[in-house]
Amino acid sequence: MKQLRTYLIAGLLAWIPIGVTILLVSFVVGMMDKTLALLPEHLKPENLLGFPIPGLGVLLTILILILTGALGTNFIGRAFMVGWESLLNRIPIVRSIYSGAKNFAELVFSDSSQSFKKVLLVEYPRKGIYSLAFQTSSQLGEVQGRTGEEVICCFVPTTPNPTSGFIIIAPKDEVTELDMEVDEALKMIISLGVVVPRWKKDATGTLPFKELPARSPRDKKK
Repeated sequence: MKQLRTYLIAGLLAWIPIGVTILLVSFVVGMMDKTLALLPEHLKPENLLGFPIPGLGVLLTILILILTGALGTNFIGRAFMVGWESLLNRIPIVRSIYSGAKNFAELVFSDSSQSFKKVLLVEYPRKGIYSLAFQTSSQLGEVQGRTGEEVICCFVPTTPNPTSGFIIIAPKDEVTELDMEVDEALKMIISLGVVVPRWKKDATGTLPFKELPARSPRDKKK
């Protein structure tokens, strides 16, 4: 029975990632295929060829994104986007949703931004317990001035859903920048710590571990 259980677990570990990948890819492709609804009826594949073509919406979606980006980078496109944003900013509820989504997209996808480019190790939720975090900002204005020291803003994601989490502000000299890539850290978070990225010591050398300050007997009792 023990050997049978081992085979069963090994089979699950082999098929679950494949099944999840297929489901997610099918969902994304299905969502993108909905862009075909933008085409006139006589230009839709099922009407032209007599049968639908799965995945054609992916190409149409990419084409729309490229054309939108090209339009938004020229003078006329920028003027149009400014007017569109001005209209959305006048609608109370839509204004909050749109501005939040825009700021998040600019932080994550902009090459010029340093947000979500560094993986950090922070002592959270208390000293002696470590959590993975992503640096989101190092220019904190009033917060920087009132703390009297150099601080950075970090996003500590929850697991297995890294889209939610906590914002913490920590002194820069109390966080450790890791060598792992952002996608590697996300894999570790989503897998509940099961998938641990390999540390490329050969490229970086052995890094000294930051020593914790000695604790007093009172701290130990706590």
